[in-house]
Amino acid sequence: MTDLAIIGAGPAGLGAALEARARGLSVVVLDREAEAGGIPRHCGHPPFGLREFGRPMTGPAYARRLVDAAEAAGAEIRTGTTVVAIAPGPRLTLTSDAGVAEIAPRRVLIATGVRETTRAARFIGGTKPGGVMNTGTLQGLVYLNGRRPFARPLIVGTELVSFSAILTCRHAGIRPLAMIEPGARATARWPSALLPRLLGIPLMTGTRLVAIEGTDWVTGAVLAGPDGTERHVATDGVILTGGFRPEATLVRQSHLVLDPATGGPEIDQFGRTSDPDIFAAGNMLHPVETAGWCHREGRMIAAAVADSLAGGLPPPEPALRLRPTGGIRYAVPQRIVPGDHAAGVIQLRADRPARGRLVLATPTPARSVPLDTAPERRILMPISSVPADATGTAEIGIQSDRGPS
Repeated sequence: MTDLAIIGAGPAGLGAALEARARGLSVVVLDREAEAGGIPRHCGHPPFGLREFGRPMTGPAYARRLVDAAEAAGAEIRTGTTVVAIAPGPRLTLTSDAGVAEIAPRRVLIATGVRETTRAARFIGGTKPGGVMNTGTLQGLVYLNGRRPFARPLIVGTELVSFSAILTCRHAGIRPLAMIEPGARATARWPSALLPRLLGIPLMTGTRLVAIEGTDWVTGAVLAGPDGTERHVATDGVILTGGFRPEATLVRQSHLVLDPATGGPEIDQFGRTSDPDIFAAGNMLHPVETAGWCHREGRMIAAAVADSLAGGLPPPEPALRLRPTGGIRYAVPQRIVPGDHAAGVIQLRADRPARGRLVLATPTPARSVPLDTAPERRILMPISSVPADATGTAEIGIQSDRGPS
């Protein structure tokens, strides 16, 4: 019997495979794509690999290095294999060119990643021409197929992936018309916002994409500025970046508890879902983080899987459940099991720009840390901030400099 089946061969899944093998577990990695490596395979620019390999690498080189390391460690990687169902046991139903099969590993780790928000989910009006795509599609066209889909597109969004879209455009000889952001400032941390300016690309904050124009292909767009005034611009493409959502179809169709705030599975600090035989790691837990962060998290949770198989984890219940409030959009993990909290962090996101203090209100006196953040920026609170014996429910929110948010 296989000790651990990992669903997803991106940085988190491959990191988990490497750590699990180092701890003596038998491992199979399952991925629906024809090639393992995850999203970095489509990112032909650096910097990847600084944390893992000590030097900057392009995405494809980084992905190959991760795959080679996992295979060299003895992990079995099956590509072209889709997991269509997860059941208690645990049991996985798979489909591939060989047909339908079922496996029953001792533990499962889900690392299926994220996807960018679609045009429909963003409520953008207008017609439906070709030339509207997300960053992943753009990167696939440019780096995998050598295509140049447009010349003067609009880039919508200012998350880290949005600046990756700029680098992809630059590689293909594409000069974006502008980068637009509905918020008052760029989402990604400084100095990311310097990149478009250095390349001569206008960064337009307080600006929304209202409608897309064109019949067979994009010919223009309607933008609304900070004062609500609309204007037409001529463009031949639209790149919709960020707004990531977990690739959690398997979780939604399974017996696992879904966290409504993240859209991914609910976990404790060991990555354990509501089924103690099933764990989760990577960006499906916290849309969205860097490849290096996900790789590190995958390794940490694989270590917890090994401890689980050895009987070394505390029972999953009772636990302290975190309830985001007052400006906090989500908190991961959602459950903290009592015990030794010396290591690990609670990862959070705000739903608006905020400055003040992050407050964890447990039955004992509240814990708080200074905070200055914007949506989609990583917020970390040490799990050691949680009383080691706390159970029940604790609210975690932002207290602004002007009082409660």
